[in-house]
Amino acid sequence: MEARTLVAVCVLLLVAGGVQPESSCKLKAKFNLSGYKDTEKKKVIVGGMFPVHYRLVSSDSNTSTVPTSSACEGFNFRTFRWTQTMLFAIDEINRSDRLLPNTDLGYVIYDSCFTISKAVEGTLTYLTGQDEAVPNYRCGTGAPLAALVGAGGSDLSIATARILGLYYFPQVSYESSCSVLESRFQFPTFLRTIPSDIHQSKAMAQLVLHFGWTWVGTIAAEDDYGKYGIKAFKDEVEAAGVCVSFSETLPKVHSPQAILRIVETIKASTAKIIVVFSSDVDLRPLALELQNHNITNRTWIASEAWVTSALIALPELQPVLGGTLGFGIQRAKIPGLREHLLNIDPYDNPLTEEFWETAFNCTLYYGRALRSAAGSLWVSGNDSAPRASPVGPGGMCTGRESVESLNNTYSDVSQLRFTYSVYKAVYAVAEALHQLEHCKPGKGPFVNNSCADITNFEPWQLMYYLKNLRFNVPHTGEYIFFNDGEVNGLYDIINWQRNADGSVSFVHVGSYNSTAPPEDRMTIDNKSITWNSHHQEAPRSVCSESCQPGTRKGIRQGEPVCCFDCIPCADGEISNTTDSRECIQCSEDYWSNANRDTCVPKIIEFLDYGEALGITLIAIAAFGALVTILVTVVFLMHVNTPLGRVNDPALSVGLLFSLMVTFLSSVLFLGKPQPWSCMASQVALALGFALCLSCIMAKSALLMLRARALKSSKPSKSRAMAVVFTLVQVVACTVWLVLMPPQPVKNTAAQNIKIILECNQGSIEFICAVFGYDIALALLAFAFAFSARKLQDHFSEAKCITFGMLVFFIVWISFVPAYLSTRGKFMVAVQIFAILASSFGLLACIFLPKCYVLLLKPERNTEEIVRPRAKPRDTSAAGTSASLASEATATTVSTVSVDE
Repeated sequence: MEARTLVAVCVLLLVAGGVQPESSCKLKAKFNLSGYKDTEKKKVIVGGMFPVHYRLVSSDSNTSTVPTSSACEGFNFRTFRWTQTMLFAIDEINRSDRLLPNTDLGYVIYDSCFTISKAVEGTLTYLTGQDEAVPNYRCGTGAPLAALVGAGGSDLSIATARILGLYYFPQVSYESSCSVLESRFQFPTFLRTIPSDIHQSKAMAQLVLHFGWTWVGTIAAEDDYGKYGIKAFKDEVEAAGVCVSFSETLPKVHSPQAILRIVETIKASTAKIIVVFSSDVDLRPLALELQNHNITNRTWIASEAWVTSALIALPELQPVLGGTLGFGIQRAKIPGLREHLLNIDPYDNPLTEEFWETAFNCTLYYGRALRSAAGSLWVSGNDSAPRASPVGPGGMCTGRESVESLNNTYSDVSQLRFTYSVYKAVYAVAEALHQLEHCKPGKGPFVNNSCADITNFEPWQLMYYLKNLRFNVPHTGEYIFFNDGEVNGLYDIINWQRNADGSVSFVHVGSYNSTAPPEDRMTIDNKSITWNSHHQEAPRSVCSESCQPGTRKGIRQGEPVCCFDCIPCADGEISNTTDSRECIQCSEDYWSNANRDTCVPKIIEFLDYGEALGITLIAIAAFGALVTILVTVVFLMHVNTPLGRVNDPALSVGLLFSLMVTFLSSVLFLGKPQPWSCMASQVALALGFALCLSCIMAKSALLMLRARALKSSKPSKSRAMAVVFTLVQVVACTVWLVLMPPQPVKNTAAQNIKIILECNQGSIEFICAVFGYDIALALLAFAFAFSARKLQDHFSEAKCITFGMLVFFIVWISFVPAYLSTRGKFMVAVQIFAILASSFGLLACIFLPKCYVLLLKPERNTEEIVRPRAKPRDTSAAGTSASLASEATATTVSTVSVDE
């Protein structure tokens, strides 16, 4: 709010063009600015602004005294080196025979104190030429102003660029990378030698994706640099599926409560990767607090503003920030700069004196006295000059102390990144001035092909040359040009690695080039990176571990998409990729394997001949058929005996034949279903039982008639009845086979992991009709036999048939639930077992007593014994005698057909 209000006031003052210097529209206090100035006998003046200090001196605001501009505190050796680099570059240009050989550059450099208000003060003073600035007027005299190099951080440059843009005054920034400064509408004269944060944000996002991190925290400074930089980064990673665990803002004004809140957020988060868009000054309080809380095992992704800062890269902070990865702007070696930095004169300027006293922790008062007394003897490097007493903490210093012995970032020229950016910015202004000065009359870029005068030019004229500038930087050979005020995004990827002595090395592990194809923009050597976890592998930072093949992501309600549960795929579904969002249904003939990551062919199941169960059933069926054949042989051998004659031979043979058919038809249910086998098995079973039950029903009907003493019953009629009822089933089966025959089908619904090959009956109506007919025959046979159960004979034929039919019903009634509760080949086995059991039951109940008599008790095979006798209807003695005589006469040579 302070910055916006101050800039607004300044703009209002600047547009008041009609106000005279003597009017009341005048700042009522002097600016309190420190810096360097050399404007005497110079053709052109270049401005500079550097945050040599990083905060204002706090003071109590009151209205009882004259307002004063706050002083600065917190000396920054790194930014002081940038200031000296500008002085070095201007001196190098002034000594050059190639660049501006006829023009000496002067300079006016101010300390912006890393504060917007100071940056605005310096801008107004620079434009007006006095520290009691009257906006819109230049009250100073002398050489024209060329451009401003500065003003430091993005917020500072935004404030100064809005003022300078009103006059179309060039500004070349060396540090302000905020993407909002790309707007030529808002900042028409802003140029920079540092890439826009748009490139850096994309580079950071690509780095996060490169290592597979999907769960990151973000921290941004409370300024435009942090706000716009972190927003661009979040847009990039969130579009790629990365989630932000937390997003915190570093306060610009020191606030212990805000810092503690951020520390607690970091402690509570499971994110192992933290991306920070901030200056070193703003980040330092948080880093120190993290050290106090011993928060380690985090990997920090640094923006270019602090990745090589000695203010942050301290040995004591290595447990917290060790292994940091970040993006630094291009670095270079600048010949002669180190010598310039080491040969600084401590008495040259108040800023230099402060540097000396801060660096050596002493005061120069004693040195100034010695220098005054020594006079001409006081020359740098003169051994005959007086010596001061040894310097202790807070003691006196002479000004002859060795800068080279200092262990701070001022004399460290191993990481000249922003320093090199300052160097390029100064040379860019100088190259533009050189082209302006050497413009050939009549070939100039302005009205009527005119040129500008180097001793009296307008800022917009220099702006033309700057925008179209193309040159090679001295010593490095880097080719520089501005693309609408911007330069290409070229970065070094830097890794913090701890040295044996505890110091920090900034190791180059990769690079990023925004102009390369997307797949080639970033190159990084993973093996050369040292991580904070002391592991060779990159740390993992995920809210939820990846879902392996065989599972799918299950969203957690109310949480980011990166937080999920891994849900196993259902049966018949698979996922064959990591982090699959849904499972894939296997096709009809396939099923998921145990791991749910591959569809495998379903097991083909049918009751095969060759397996143990099939062989067992075949053996039982063959045994049943063999026994039936043996019974038939025995019966035929004794067909002329009383027992053979009393059992109608035709019906008995027909019954035995049908039983053999049912035994053998069970074999047709085995093996892989084929069209012929489906039709043959069902029809053979239906006809076999129809013939069997028809014969039994005919025999039972005859016995019933005998039991009721109906003499009209004849064996020929019972045989005709058996034939007719069998032919009805033959017709029904024929119609069934013609219209809708059974066909083999693949049953994929009965069991998930199997394909059951079975016979589809074709028509439920037909199969119900066919086997319902057999059931009707069975019921009739049972009813007739039950009615004749009291017929007097030694073999109780009707009772045997009744018992046999009860066994038949029990078997098939038990079969129904057993059949319905099984699947696949066991269902076929149950059906075959029911066929065999019912066939064995009928064979045993009806023919076993007869074979027993024929083979073991032949003495009982006599007419008197085997002849059936019905109960007399008349209860009188005469009636009984007559009935018995009549019965004996009628059945002397007759044969009786009995049911099964």
